[in-house]
Amino acid sequence: MIETDSLPPFGKGSLVTDLPSLDALTCSRRLAEGECTAQDLVQACWQRIQATDGAVRAFLHHTPEQALQAAEGVDRRRRAGEALSPLAGVPLAIKDNIVTAGVRTTAASRLLEHWVPPYDATVSAKLASLGLPSLGKLNMDEFAMGSSCENSAFGATRNPWDLSRVPGGSSGGSAAAVAAGQVPWALGTDTGGSIRQPASFCGLVGMKPTYGRVSRYGLIAFASSLDQIGPLTRTVRDNALLLEAIAGHDPRDATSLNVPPPDLCSGLETPVKGLRVGVIDDLMGDGIAPEVRQSVEQALEVLASLGAEVGRVTLPHTHIALPTYYVIATAEASSNLARYDGVRYGSRSEDSQDLNALYTGTRALFGAEVKRRIMLGTYALAAGYYEAYYKKALQLRTLIVRDYAEAFARFDVLISPTTPTTAFKLGEKVDDPLAMYLADLATIPVNLAGLPALSLPCGADRAGLPIGLQMIGRSLDEATLYRLAYAYEQATDHHRRRPPEAPLLAGHGVELQRR
Repeated sequence: MIETDSLPPFGKGSLVTDLPSLDALTCSRRLAEGECTAQDLVQACWQRIQATDGAVRAFLHHTPEQALQAAEGVDRRRRAGEALSPLAGVPLAIKDNIVTAGVRTTAASRLLEHWVPPYDATVSAKLASLGLPSLGKLNMDEFAMGSSCENSAFGATRNPWDLSRVPGGSSGGSAAAVAAGQVPWALGTDTGGSIRQPASFCGLVGMKPTYGRVSRYGLIAFASSLDQIGPLTRTVRDNALLLEAIAGHDPRDATSLNVPPPDLCSGLETPVKGLRVGVIDDLMGDGIAPEVRQSVEQALEVLASLGAEVGRVTLPHTHIALPTYYVIATAEASSNLARYDGVRYGSRSEDSQDLNALYTGTRALFGAEVKRRIMLGTYALAAGYYEAYYKKALQLRTLIVRDYAEAFARFDVLISPTTPTTAFKLGEKVDDPLAMYLADLATIPVNLAGLPALSLPCGADRAGLPIGLQMIGRSLDEATLYRLAYAYEQATDHHRRRPPEAPLLAGHGVELQRR
């Protein structure tokens, strides 16, 4: 049992009160300097979760005992003088479609409600080996299909900036947990914007790496040619540190790129003078809220003042990215989710008299959005329609890839808003799928092209809700993105803003599940 009633002194306050403003690097430095222990950090995060998750509902499963055990091991090794990773002892949490051995992994679906995996995803194993204690699994849209975290079979997560609004999706639990100060950083996944859009809505830094940069082994698949795991953090440096930790070739993932591990932190402070930055005109017009557009334009002025050469660029096929994505992604989802038949994978309908009834009863457990996408994808792959839909979408995808290649002949980094608007109200778009899909207008083309892109805070609307700036880079050039993002972050104060505390602490706690 973890004792959270009394915590050791920490500066002028305690770890619990400091936690919402502590980034992971600061935690790492204080651990190294002996100001606190890894166990202290785990206890502080656990108490913060207990205090705020009744309001936010970011977690699906909690693992405080397991986290404390990992922290004890880190503290013991540190006392013994062993060489440790700089990240050792800094807690995190993991999106619930990333497999964790011995810890329930549901992808926020009734189909996997009781599944406890016998193995770890590659990223989970890497972080455990580095000594990062995990406090549990985070809520998401079911099978990562959604833009609001309202499609979870276990209830919606709320945005810490305004509890009446969505945190974004599908990695809404990951973004909300970091924004609420429950953990310093978290892992999410991004198929069409599912890291960057929640990062934008919650005022965080979120990175979708180059496709193949991070192993997908142990990631419950949505769309295999689009999915990628990445970090959500409070600062650019934290983000680079966590991506360095999880990146690398993995022979168990056929799509993993066999390239050297990236060095993402050593060049962060290199001046950006002369860096060529192109703002995507196609994503600065109709459909983009005026406050969002204004914040992006102001960010461009900051980049220009830092010495970047700012220009304009057009990507002619941006307008076809959304329909192209929703043919390819749904087709791949239909194929990937066909395994959940009640025979081999997932929950099983118990009262079935024949095979058809078994399939029907089992698949009735899928949520409405997942069913919608399976049906769309099955139709696109059906005989007589494959050529007209799926094959045509693949051809259009090639045109989008070509647009980016031509743009990167002129520019080093491309810029756009991350999302057309700030966070919308819970329930506002849940009955209007097309309006919901438009929330990913600016992020989807990047996944189709397989490029790296990050979102970081660049302002706020009149209600105080965060606005995100998207930076897009060449394949495998995350280092340049981090360099430009870090320069912008250091020249502004947007990353220092935090959600109001009172609403987060006004809940009645949460009945916490210990595993």
